[in-house]
Amino acid sequence: MDNRIFLFLATILSGFALIKVPLADSFLESVSPFTNILGILTVLVFSLVLIYKGVKGLFSK
Repeated sequence: MDNRIFLFLATILSGFALIKVPLADSFLESVSPFTNILGILTVLVFSLVLIYKGVKGLFSK
């Protein structure tokens, strides 16, 4: 099994963590929209990579 798949799963989890991190009432509150956008993009990109690898593995010889 490809060990990078676990890295992709961990990256998706960290993307969800970026979306859910509570930054209210802290000095990082101004970067909250950026962390949300970065988390959403991370989850989307690495989910698509996992789907691509799954389809590629399904149809390989």
